Amino acid sequence: MNLKLSLYVLVAFSSCMMLIACGGSSSFQQQATTQAQSFVKPSTSRTLTILHTNDMHASFIPHDAVWVKESPKPLVGGMKELEFRVDSIRTLKQNVLLLDGGDVMTGNPISDMMHKGAEGGALYEMMNMLKYDAACLGNHEFDISQENVRKLLKVANFPFMSANLVNDKNEFPVNNKDYVILERGGLRIGLFGLMLQGLAGVVNQNNIAGIKVLSPEETAQKIIDKIDAETDLIIAITHIGIEDDTVLAANVHGLDIIVGGHSHTRLTKPRIVNGVVIVQAGARCENVGVLDITVEDDKVVRHDGKLILLWARNDRPRTALSSFVDSVNSEIEKTFNEVLAELKDDWERGRGESNVGNFLADAQRSAAKADVAFMNTNGIRANISAGPLTRRELFEALPFRNVLVTFQLSGKQLKDAVLFGLQAGDALQTSGLKGTWKKNANGAAEFMKLEVGGKPVDDKKMYVCAASDFMVGQGKKYFGMDVPAPSFSKQTLFEAVANEVRKAKIISTKVEGRLALIK
Repeated sequence: MNLKLSLYVLVAFSSCMMLIACGGSSSFQQQATTQAQSFVKPSTSRTLTILHTNDMHASFIPHDAVWVKESPKPLVGGMKELEFRVDSIRTLKQNVLLLDGGDVMTGNPISDMMHKGAEGGALYEMMNMLKYDAACLGNHEFDISQENVRKLLKVANFPFMSANLVNDKNEFPVNNKDYVILERGGLRIGLFGLMLQGLAGVVNQNNIAGIKVLSPEETAQKIIDKIDAETDLIIAITHIGIEDDTVLAANVHGLDIIVGGHSHTRLTKPRIVNGVVIVQAGARCENVGVLDITVEDDKVVRHDGKLILLWARNDRPRTALSSFVDSVNSEIEKTFNEVLAELKDDWERGRGESNVGNFLADAQRSAAKADVAFMNTNGIRANISAGPLTRRELFEALPFRNVLVTFQLSGKQLKDAVLFGLQAGDALQTSGLKGTWKKNANGAAEFMKLEVGGKPVDDKKMYVCAASDFMVGQGKKYFGMDVPAPSFSKQTLFEAVANEVRKAKIISTKVEGRLALIK
């Protein structure tokens, strides 16, 4: 006789004795029935471990832990270490899901390598080998083309979801899915994906033609309502950023967990909003998130979340994945380990003018034979330490497949464009410009002096300007205007800068105060 049946018999026997002693009281009969039911039908409790990554940005090999002050810096991240940690947890835990919050692409030359017909396909092959269960699309998946996204999703043997990413016919444009329902240890788990609604502001316009992004909140609620009766747990895998995750959690009902991405937020402990558990694991494959939950009656009743820092080690067991990683990296090194020049100073990004921003803008101006050049601050994706500058390091700083573009602005338009950039914040790095500016009584930016090539800007003169096709496509965002009559070169921004780096041979750059704020 099993324990549950024994308890049932014991309760029933005790209840009968009480009924006999009390003359068969109906109140005691009801109490006995209730007690018996409480033992026969206990609340079902199941556990699940959710492993999660996001914004890996093609970081398939270890890189310097830049926040560590010691030198040389220890290495962190990479697919080998991720595999070791994931497999270790799978050995210890019975029910495990492995999820990713988007932006698998862009940050390493592997994103440009062809594998199974897709550029960057090797990254998705590695995720197959790690046995990912599901992921959502990120904006950087679109850095090459829509067609390449479709090819990448064919390489992946797990679902990529983005329920609010549709075309003009409200169809899913890159074979993305809206949701899936998986089963683990008796739990029916609904998962759906969401893309940031501001996709058009962070992706080259040519790469998302015909695509629109629906409201994350409205889309989420429709899916939750649709799958709630079929599931015990509902998880949103999002690429909208931590602040929008917080808004989402506050404004929907029936959602249990958000596995987030896009904002590169390193949540060492989950954030709880409106009963929704929100997690995110930083970026660049430096951490794997671990969330242990207990589910009872369609609710998460207990949770424990943390991040595991992926310090790289050389003594991990050899696996099929590690061999594949080594073979891909070896292929990249044949081309990208070329030393282009010697850096005398660390190249360090910043919110305002930076030495790396100055060089990159100067290089574009020289390559385009322009009077003025602009570089978007957020387009600089990595710091580079002083010493030999390799092609790989430069690529990691400029990983986007942007094209160099020239256009002409009158002096008046140039002033307005630069003032707009200054007013908007620290979005622009410049070359060919020298000036001072202040904020007037209304808080608006105005020039005290502005020169091009050492001469005051002439409102009526036409100036040749250079920038990337990304910035030109986002003209209203960066310059406050649609860029007039752009001329697109056949040279990528990366190749143009690489050629200028080779010419320079020895590079020493400083922050010069090119556009200085006078307070």
